[in-house]
This record gives sequence, C-alpha cells and structure tokens, in this order.
Amino acid sequence: MDSPRVGVFVCHCGANINGFVDCEAVKEFASKLDGVVYAETYPFYCSDPGQKIIKKAIEDYKLNRIVVAACTPKIHEPTFRTCIAEAGLSPYYLEFVNIREQDSFVHMDDVDKATKKAMELVAGGVERAKRLEDIPQKVVEVDKSCLIIGAGIAGIQAALDLGDQGYKVYLLDKDESIGGRMAQLAKTFPTDDCAL
Repeated sequence: MDSPRVGVFVCHCGANINGFVDCEAVKEFASKLDGVVYAETYPFYCSDPGQKIIKKAIEDYKLNRIVVAACTPKIHEPTFRTCIAEAGLSPYYLEFVNIREQDSFVHMDDVDKATKKAMELVAGGVERAKRLEDIPQKVVEVDKSCLIIGAGIAGIQAALDLGDQGYKVYLLDKDESIGGRMAQLAKTFPTDDCAL
C-alpha cells in the first residue's frame, strides 16, 4: 500500500459553516497534520466547480485519501464518493467529517470553540483516512423471490405488485384462508360493495 497522501477539503457550506467556524484556520491547521499534502477551502464543494477542484487536486498532488469537512454525509457522501471515483480513486478512500450539524450548528454562539472542535474533528478524520482500505466490489446473483407474511388485503396487494415486477412470491398466513379482516365483512363502506 502506498503511503497516505491526504487531501483535506473544508467546505464553507455558504454561511452555515463559515459563519460560525473559521474555515481558513481549520485549513491551515489541517495542512500541518501528518500525512496531509494538500488542504483547501471552498464555498460549496458539493457543487460541480467544487468537485472539479477536488478532482484536479487528486491529479496534481497525487492524493490517495480524501477528507471532506462539510455538512451531513447523509446527503452528500454519495456525491463525493462518485467524485473521487471519477478521479481514479476508490470511493472507499473518502472520510467525511460533519462540521455543520456536529459543530457549527451546536456552537453558533462561540466561534473559537466551534473552530477548535472543527480542528479536532478534522484531525480525527485525517487519522481515520490514513487507515482506510479499498473494498473490492463484486456482483452477487440474487434469487428474485420473497416471502410475505400476512395474507390480508395489504399482503395480497404487496404479493401482486411484487409478482408484477418479476419476483416469485410466497404468501404465508396463519389462517386457512386469505383476506384477513376483509374476509369477515359482508359489505364495505361507503358503497356497500361485497367485501370479497
């Protein structure tokens, strides 16, 4: 394995992060961490121009580990995994550090505290990134079948929908007959139609 060459990308997230964290100070701090060969800030790394900056830095500085300090990974982690994969890195060489929800939103009243915490989170992210390993992907054959437990109206409809999608469906119920509560009704409201 090559020695880690970490790039740290500190996102302003508009004013969501930069309004409460000194992003430039976090970048300067990150640039001095062991293994970091490049650190930069940008208003929105999730944007197309921001992703181009990351790709160019990977190429120019031969980065092999990426730390993105930004907002929630719930929204943007797939974006950055795709970005670094397009630059030739394994998508598993990404470490995402949430300095918005876990820092700037928590410490809006204290920029110094928020900045110090961001530095600590980034330092932890860099250490974790240096230890990341590639995970080979493989395609696994899947048996397109499913089991639906409960043969009431919802179970029957789910079985029909999945069957229409090409799945082999096994419908299981504790009773001898299907229909659930609907099978116990003579008529349905408001039309008085037959329940079955």
